[in-house]
Amino acid sequence: MNQDTTHLWEEYVPGGCHWSGVVRRRTTLRLKDVAGGANAAVLFYNFEEKLERYNMADTLKTQHTFRLTKGHACHSDMGRIFCCIAEDTTGWHDTVCGLSDADLIRQQYGVGRYQELRNDMYRSGLDGMLVELGKWGLGKRDIVSNINFFSKVTIGASGDLRFHPGHSKAGDYVDLAFEMDTLVVLSAAPHPLDPAETYRPGAVGLAVFASPSASEAPCLHIAENARGLQNTQRLYAYGGA
Repeated sequence: MNQDTTHLWEEYVPGGCHWSGVVRRRTTLRLKDVAGGANAAVLFYNFEEKLERYNMADTLKTQHTFRLTKGHACHSDMGRIFCCIAEDTTGWHDTVCGLSDADLIRQQYGVGRYQELRNDMYRSGLDGMLVELGKWGLGKRDIVSNINFFSKVTIGASGDLRFHPGHSKAGDYVDLAFEMDTLVVLSAAPHPLDPAETYRPGAVGLAVFASPSASEAPCLHIAENARGLQNTQRLYAYGGA
């Protein structure tokens, strides 16, 4: 990202906590792994029509990929594009492993209740997502397959999923250039395959900048992305997209 890009706002999400907010089209959201080892579980919804949301299957099959990185786009279930990945210092983001839930957290880390730990309580990815979705009139039925930014998972020869600890380092970041007004929902709870024996999820930093025009979108070298971007522009045609 160019250093002269206009900075609009920033936020800090402690490890295990959650956040949601609207990111407007023509802006770029930077997700930053503050201290290393973070997992940013993220979902996208069309802010104006929340029945339109991120579609993992279309995102992967249209781009012939199992992971996401720079040059890929995040597709909706209406054939449009939420955002393009403009920059990425990690090179691999998990797309298939979903969210941790309360049972998994309890089995792996033990019980960490608010009554004893206050804000350091053990939160699951699913619970964090539900808290944030509730703020926007959404709920459990609105949770679909999410992206786990900063986490790398590969498939072994026998078909087993392998989590790569230490994949993301302190200061690593990914820039998401948005083409749609998007409700972004994020949980910084541990990845469901993270083998860590103690509950120490990493913090995630958020920052929003002004974006270049859509003609400079970094994912247009893929034909399906170009068509998805055209569909997105038609959605906003009344506004002179």
